[in-house]
Amino acid sequence: MPFDLALYLVTDAALCAETGLEATVEAAVKGGVTMVQLRDKHASDEAMIAQATRLKALLEGSGVPLIINDRLSVAIASGADGLHVGQSDTAVQEARAALGPQAILGLSINTLAQLRDAPIAQLDYVGLGPIFATASKQDHARPIGFEGLAELVRACPLPSVAIGGLKAQHAAQVSAAGAQGMAVISAICGQPDPYRAALAFRAS
Repeated sequence: MPFDLALYLVTDAALCAETGLEATVEAAVKGGVTMVQLRDKHASDEAMIAQATRLKALLEGSGVPLIINDRLSVAIASGADGLHVGQSDTAVQEARAALGPQAILGLSINTLAQLRDAPIAQLDYVGLGPIFATASKQDHARPIGFEGLAELVRACPLPSVAIGGLKAQHAAQVSAAGAQGMAVISAICGQPDPYRAALAFRAS
């Protein structure tokens, strides 16, 4: 499936609770979100499969892919468009073998060493960061800043999306570093108006 990394929404169930996860995603996509990743470290596989199935139906016809964070079984059972894994999550090779060549497969990268060791031929994109420290992920690696982002982008042959504490005002710096887009959590999830929050990124 074709994909556009320009504005990549990573969901957070707690932050989205007041508006509702599906309502947040629907509004954010209308505001310009180009990819959606369902991320929930606490939900059961069954609950995540049900949530992913609802999101897949909601996104039908929008051209916006649904990516699952970490859980390969959820991606398979829900018919999601792809999977994003971290350095300690499901092996990329295992995920590619299970999901097939059409699935969108992404990997989180924090250092040049991780990039050198990554199975690039099996991947479609990489997530680079965190750019800043962020409360959305307590166990994140050291922040790399925009200089670190630019260094990783220069060394990476794949499309890349920057993540970690980014807001709409950082769009120009992310673009200058060479990344194809920005992945955001709290800048859209939990905002009073997810539509306008997404629109602010697209207008910046």
